Amino acid sequence: MKKRTTLLTLVVLIILTIMVTACATGASVLPAQERLRVATTSSLYDTGFWAYLEPKFEQKYNVALDIIYANTGIAIEYGKRGDVDALTIHDKAREQQFVADGYGVKRNPFAYNYFLIVGTTNDPAGIKNLTPEAAFKKLIEEGTKNPAQIRFVSRGDGSGTHSKEQAIWKAAGFNYTAGVEGSSWAKAGAEGGYMEAGQGMGPTLLMASEKKAYTLTDIGTFLAYK
Repeated sequence: MKKRTTLLTLVVLIILTIMVTACATGASVLPAQERLRVATTSSLYDTGFWAYLEPKFEQKYNVALDIIYANTGIAIEYGKRGDVDALTIHDKAREQQFVADGYGVKRNPFAYNYFLIVGTTNDPAGIKNLTPEAAFKKLIEEGTKNPAQIRFVSRGDGSGTHSKEQAIWKAAGFNYTAGVEGSSWAKAGAEGGYMEAGQGMGPTLLMASEKKAYTLTDIGTFLAYK
């Protein structure tokens, strides 16, 4: 099945704040064979950004790129261990901490994206045009009443997108661990309620489409999979 046919059930309901992608350059020196190791987020990888840029970069700079994609947390760990030369991630606080702790040389924002809340066209929770915080509050309220119809798929993987989701829950007045993950909505079972994919953005979108659920996504990946 082609990517363009996989997300027909999902539509944009709410546009959130900007997601900035930054490059944190590590302190390691490039190997003699001029190979550049870059850890990137699965969200950025799923947009097709690297598939487009990699051959052009390699041709222009005569450097072989090794692109490793993972969630933001794992990518940062690769950087801390010196397994990669640069990171392209999207979690400003963790990027700044990475540099402040001496693991990186400089943080360079180079692109931006938007977060979206997407869901089915019929919008069973009625969240369209609400603020992100009001939307999440209504999702859990309506989902608790009817988990079989009001579903939400979380990344649940420690990624920058997952961190953003948790920040929205906090701003909406919920303790994420006790009030969301520990809610009756989250305990409704595999066929309903609040679910965690534990995967990258692409697979999470596909899961949300299959479950006819809401999810939080970046617009780049959403458009790549639409």
